[in-house]
Amino acid sequence: MESLCEARAFIIDMDGVLWHGDQAVEGLVDFFHALNKKNIRFILATNNASLTPEQYVSKLQRMGVSVQASQILTSGMATALYLSEQVTPSATRVYVIGEQGARQPLLDQGFHLTGDYEIYSDDRSSVGADVVVCGKDEMLNWDKLATATLNIHAGARFIGTNADTTLPTERGLTHGNGAILAALEAATGVAPTIIGKPEPIMYRQALELLIVNPAQTIAIGDRLETDILGAVRAGIGSILVLSGVSTEAEADAVDYQPTCILEDIRAITRLVLS
Repeated sequence: MESLCEARAFIIDMDGVLWHGDQAVEGLVDFFHALNKKNIRFILATNNASLTPEQYVSKLQRMGVSVQASQILTSGMATALYLSEQVTPSATRVYVIGEQGARQPLLDQGFHLTGDYEIYSDDRSSVGADVVVCGKDEMLNWDKLATATLNIHAGARFIGTNADTTLPTERGLTHGNGAILAALEAATGVAPTIIGKPEPIMYRQALELLIVNPAQTIAIGDRLETDILGAVRAGIGSILVLSGVSTEAEADAVDYQPTCILEDIRAITRLVLS
């Protein structure tokens, strides 16, 4: 694959590419050794907003891989950066469905986070959220869904960190953030603005971090409708690995295509070292 041999940087998805839940894929350590040996720059760019960069660093360390927090970009981080460019953080109240990886970047940007059942009243005697941000949340409950719904009905902007309907885990595919967004959209009639892949926002942010020619950058992902479509929209090459969600048959059926389809990161390692 000529474009892979010429690649100087990778934008790499994590769930389904590097691991399934807490189980590393085979060849993980060798893959990162190959990148370092060939001086290939990389950003680990995930739609999963549940963890902070530091938590992802620790997760990879447990799997035998050492990376820097600066090499990680989550949809939670991308959402906070996007919003900070749209509004004044110190004057904006945000209600978050999500875990620390969605909340901390917003706090770092200076946003004020609201709590359950803080809602703007008609006479503004009580205050709520100006924006509702929804990311993956393993502690999701009725109160969180109700608060988000009430705030959206009251006029809050509705932002989704990502729209993945499923999530690959060590037990198989489970529901992703897109399923939560669908419930809120059904309850409010309001469609969310999506920040994560396949929107090109995250890829463009990753390219700014890499400081590499987009023509020499390749995205690696396991999901056609997010990783690969996002790369197409961002104008960069892509590799679909078959270790996660999408299949080769599904790739044949869509009207956009990855640059290359490989079994897993072990196949990428062999090409990088060839």
